[in-house]
Parts: sequence; structure tokens; C-alpha cells
Amino acid sequence: MIPILERMMGMDALTDEIVAMDFLLSAKTGVRNYAMAVTECATPEIKAILTKQLEEAVNTHEMIVDYMMRRGFYKPYAMDEQIGRDLQNIQTALNIPS
Repeated sequence: MIPILERMMGMDALTDEIVAMDFLLSAKTGVRNYAMAVTECATPEIKAILTKQLEEAVNTHEMIVDYMMRRGFYKPYAMDEQIGRDLQNIQTALNIPS
């Protein structure tokens, strides 16, 4: 979407939230995949490399969650608020003209 239209429709913050959530979901997938790969390695050298990558993926996930919590995009300790926010975002997405 064009940035000026995003601002006019109040979508600029939502766009940041969508990008952050997409990044978070990708990070979670990476953590899961590395964890599985670590348990399937054939050599200690490969296991060490994958373990390091797993640690970095976990750290990245933590940074994304911290960013999202500071911006108010993600409230993992207030499920009622998070569900309300998710429902509001769904309604906003449904109201976007196609």
C-alpha cells in the first residue's frame, strides 16, 4: 500500500505490527527447525554448528518479542487484551477495501 494512504486509513501502525508478527512467526519456525535438526545430526561438528544457530535463533526471537511488547503489538501475559487486539486487527483487515 502507498504510505500516504496507509496514514490516511490508519494502517501505518498496523503495517508495522504485521511485519513484526510475520518476523516473529518466521523466527519461531526457525527455532523449531534448528531444534529438530540438532536432534538429527550425524556428527558432533554439525551438532555444534546447529546448536550455535539455534541459540542465535532463540536470541532473535527474544529481541522480536521484546520489540513487539514495547510497541504494544504483543501481550503474551495479558491474554484477554491480546485476543481483543487480534480481533480488532482481524476486523480492520476485513474492512480494507479490495
